[in-house]
Amino acid sequence: MSVEKARSDGSADRDAPMSLRERKKQLTYQAVSDAAIGLFLRRGFDKVSVAEVAAAADISKPTLFRYFPAKEDLALHRFADHEDEAARVVAARPPGTTPLAALRTHFLDGLERRDPITGLCDAPEVLAYHALLYGTPALVARLHGYLSRSEDALARALGGRAPDRLAAGQIIAVQRILASENWRRINEGATADELYGEAVEAAEGGFAQLRSGLEGSL
Repeated sequence: MSVEKARSDGSADRDAPMSLRERKKQLTYQAVSDAAIGLFLRRGFDKVSVAEVAAAADISKPTLFRYFPAKEDLALHRFADHEDEAARVVAARPPGTTPLAALRTHFLDGLERRDPITGLCDAPEVLAYHALLYGTPALVARLHGYLSRSEDALARALGGRAPDRLAAGQIIAVQRILASENWRRINEGATADELYGEAVEAAEGGFAQLRSGLEGSL
């Protein structure tokens, strides 16, 4: 699994072959983002200019802005695959499986795989990235936009009705809180292996509350 971009296992469309042009584009996104994050980790987000990132990635500043409209997007590109992850899991769920059951299974699988998006990952590079992200107010603020788009995508996958938007907001919120709590515990010194059992218990509790609150709608 890539630490930078852990893709959804339930994503049929993301596994479809890409054109050569699209592959090159994705590689450019990744290379520029990696160069930027490397600088941010060494010197701090606020102390690195966009011009320095462009020079490190060996591209012009105007080209960089064609890929990343804002400096914050350079650091948050690692979340790009996750914006519609919940929606993709719902769309790819097996026949007879409810959306909530599919999302629960996917989250539990992520915990078992120590997927960084679940917060249950103690790889040093992941810890450093999380410290950068949550220690930089501009990045935290920008992250809210990603979460909002995740809710929108999930709401559409659920049907797009007003109740679906409410359900999507609750689901994304529960997943975010579960991941944040895992990250907090690991940041305080727990290892992913030590925390795994408690993380599973917390996830089961969170999805049980969702089932109770959303009964009849999903």
